[in-house]
Parts: sequence; C-alpha cells; structure tokens
Amino acid sequence: MKLEDYKGVFVFAQQVDHKINDVALELLGKAKQLAGDLDTDVTAVLIGRNVKELAVKLAAYGADRIIVVDDPELEHYRTEPYTHALASVINEFRPEIVLVGATAIGRDLGPTVSARVQTGLTADCTQLDIGDFPIKKMNHQEQKHNQLLMTRPAFGGNTIATIACPDNRPQMATVRPGVMQKLDRIKNPKAEIIDYNPGFSKNDKYVEILDIVKEITNTVDILDANILISGGRGLGGPENFCILEELAAALGGEVSCSRAVVDAGWKPKDLQVGQTGKTVRPNVYIAVGISGAIQHVAGMEESDLIIAINKDETAPIFDVADYGIVGDYRNIVPMLTRQLMSNK
Repeated sequence: MKLEDYKGVFVFAQQVDHKINDVALELLGKAKQLAGDLDTDVTAVLIGRNVKELAVKLAAYGADRIIVVDDPELEHYRTEPYTHALASVINEFRPEIVLVGATAIGRDLGPTVSARVQTGLTADCTQLDIGDFPIKKMNHQEQKHNQLLMTRPAFGGNTIATIACPDNRPQMATVRPGVMQKLDRIKNPKAEIIDYNPGFSKNDKYVEILDIVKEITNTVDILDANILISGGRGLGGPENFCILEELAAALGGEVSCSRAVVDAGWKPKDLQVGQTGKTVRPNVYIAVGISGAIQHVAGMEESDLIIAINKDETAPIFDVADYGIVGDYRNIVPMLTRQLMSNK
C-alpha cells in the first residue's frame, strides 16, 4: 500500500483492572489536535477482556471511534497476545499515526509492535507536531509535508532531537505520562464502536502467569498533586526532608525529589521528578536545594508557578523560576512554614 492510504490517529488506550490509565486520556487530547491538523479522526484501541464498557469514557475524552479487541487471552497484559492484537489492528485499519503511553506496559508494547509492523518508533516524546521534514529545506532532498515531528531529549538530556519517520507508516511514538493534557470531558459523546478480534493461537512466545502480587504502597502519586515541594541533593541528607514535609503539610501539598536524591537512596523513585522520573504540572512547584539540571527541568517546567530556594545564586534553577530566594533553606523554609501556620 502507498503511504497515502494510511489515515487517522490511533491511541493505545491502556487499561489495567478495567481502569483506563490517565496517559491514554492525555494522548487522546493530543491526538485530537494532530487529527485536526491532518483533517482526519481519532481512534482509541481498547484491548483486554470484558472491557467494552470503558469505551464510553474514551469517547468522552475525544475518541471519534473505538476499536475493541476483547478476548480471554487479553485478561492480563502479556507481550505476545497484546502485540498480536495491536499489530493486527494496525495491519487491518492502516493508521497514519499510533501513540502509546510510555508506561511500563507501553515501553514494552510499543517497540515490539513497531518491529512487528516494520516501522520506526520514537520513545519518550515531550512534544508532537505536524510539519515539514526536513524542517529546513535542503538542496537535493525532498521536503515532505504533514509529517509527525516527534521531539524528545537526547544525549542524557543535553540536547533536544526532532525525529520523523517519512518513509514508513504508521508513525509511532511513546509519550510519558503528564506531558500532554486531557481535553475537558465531553457531555453525551457519540463515537463509533467496532468489535475486532484477529483470533489468538498460543505459540512459544506466550508466557504463563502463575500469580499476580499487588504491592500496597503508601507513596503518594505526585502526578495528582497541586502543590509540590521538591528537594535535591542540596538538602544534605534524608533526615532534612522533614523540613520540606512540614512546609508541604502547611500548604496542603506533597513532597517530591530530584534524581540525585533517588540515586543516593534518600527517597523512592516514585517521588522523582525529571526526565528519568515523572513529568509534573502542579499549580505551585517549590524547588529546594535543586541546581536545575536540564534533566530535572524537563519534568517540571510546565508548572504554573515555580519558586526556587538555593544558596547558589548562579544555579540554573533560577533561570526557569518565577520567584527565586537565595539563601540557606534551613532558615528560609521553616520561616515560611511558621508564617503559613500563623495565618491559619
């Protein structure tokens, strides 16, 4: 088939235990924008067992069409049956673009599917646009239009690369949770629902699930926090995070951290903000003792209000902060906490 025969923007609508992952709803919002630029529609691909009732929610967040692949083999995520399901949908319906959330499941499924359908995939994208490629017209090289331009950090976050897949379809990308934004929920949505099952035959790539152990953790999900107080290596040690926790309690916020803190073993990775952690968009982000390396900034620069506290007045964090305080956090943060508590 010709490249022009591929139409539509498809989103893998990840669900676990009959709950749609938020990144799928975020991707539907972005897919709607991309589809508008291409004058096409948005399709969500819902894979699992007894999941058809979830289609209503996908329609409410922007899906014009939902393809449901429902089979007993898909009750729990396993690489081979899910790859077969999504690859079969791609081969049957020929989408121009396929977006997958860069979750633990998506990072396994996306590359496997792209290899199965013989196309490329750009991982951990931070921006998606429709445009020309090459971006700047070059002599003796054809400039192709309406390409998916996939932007992601490269070389450890020290540069930004824009990647395209001009000669293969679909154009595939994984996107980290929290990078894109959901649309407002649509009332009384209307969407076409298509039941599609390619058939499943076990092979030597099927794994057998012997047991599922669900870990119960008290760690908060920093993606949901409206106020984050984030600590870095400048705090000096894990015992000093209690100072940030007191401020967080006064503000009704949560505590997060930088990669250096996680690498030192002071806090769990679930609390890490940054390129290799989570991308957050709180209303208020207070960075304490964080230098502001590009890898960290990539995970929090979309916050509505950024406040930096650091004793180094040349720290890069001040370049992205709306307000900066130069000084020792051990004096500044308790002072802020006392002031907030006295006003309650």
